[in-house]
Amino acid sequence: MRDPRSLALALAIPVLLIVLFGYALSLDIDNIPLVIWNQDKSKTSVDFILNFKNSHYFKIIGYYDNYKDMQDLIDSSRALMAMVIEKDFSRHLLSKGTAVVQLIVDGSDSNTANVALGYANSVVTQYNSNIITKILEPYTNQTPIAVDFRPRVWFNPGFESKLFIVPGLIAVIIMIIAALLTSLTIAREWERGTMEQLISTPVRPVELITGKFLPYFIIGLLDLVIAVLLGVFVFGVPLRGSLILLFILSSLFLTGALTLGIFISIVAKSQLMASQFAMLISFLPTFLLSGFTYEIFNMPPFVRAITYLVPARYFIVILRGIYLKAVGISMLWWDSLCLFIFAFLMVYIAVKSFKKKILAPK
Repeated sequence: MRDPRSLALALAIPVLLIVLFGYALSLDIDNIPLVIWNQDKSKTSVDFILNFKNSHYFKIIGYYDNYKDMQDLIDSSRALMAMVIEKDFSRHLLSKGTAVVQLIVDGSDSNTANVALGYANSVVTQYNSNIITKILEPYTNQTPIAVDFRPRVWFNPGFESKLFIVPGLIAVIIMIIAALLTSLTIAREWERGTMEQLISTPVRPVELITGKFLPYFIIGLLDLVIAVLLGVFVFGVPLRGSLILLFILSSLFLTGALTLGIFISIVAKSQLMASQFAMLISFLPTFLLSGFTYEIFNMPPFVRAITYLVPARYFIVILRGIYLKAVGISMLWWDSLCLFIFAFLMVYIAVKSFKKKILAPK
């Protein structure tokens, strides 16, 4: 309470991070800028173009009659794709049953290009299916179906990236806030010269660390409440599982993250060095190696082995399991056990590393 700026920072940063990342960090690719050169200009070709125009994945930004204008738009990154419809598109489609459409894609960003190509293939496949139905249906009593393919997507049927990102953001926020704030506690006492007064008191090391731990634990729980409320009411992420289980397992992760910060503060004895160590140890592994932004199964074996040492890896599995799949402890026991081991080791190391004595200068 004597440091209102730090308290305000601790409560404001989660709101800022979850709003910024929730809106800015999106894996969905919509409104792909598309330019078109329709050499045929027939009703058939216009009907084909309408399939792209009516899809929310594409946004037609212009119609041109030459390659140079389209190339300039792709070169300047104002367009991602260019489509060229051949001159005899309708005649070939009606007489031969096949017509050629050229699709030019900017492959600078390979992931985006692959997703865009997948969307384009989906639109063309749907158009082909409709054409076959219109041609063959008059000659049969029912619509021809070669394969009755009926996919069903569980947990995220709309493929909304926010349902994937927001639960993971809670792990990132708690890890950063907890480790960063507590990493300054002991180091601040050394820099202010008040550690000598604490050492002279009969307070034991475990009691001193507990006193530094509890206020930030309460702040961390408040941050968790803020993140959960924002996720549910602002971003519409469903919380399908047990709220009690979520807070119990979050408390385990929070305990480990807070005592990790305290351990950094004990070792560093400098606020600047402690904050740098905290960001290096908490933010980078949590953001890059936990499965939050990149799938772990896509990583090389060596990097994949390192991810087992990142506690946020297990917490993100727990969060997404509780949020989206409504699973219980019977499915999350292994990840919960890993969080318990992480919390226990951090508490033990922090208590053992703190010594109530002043080292004589060498």
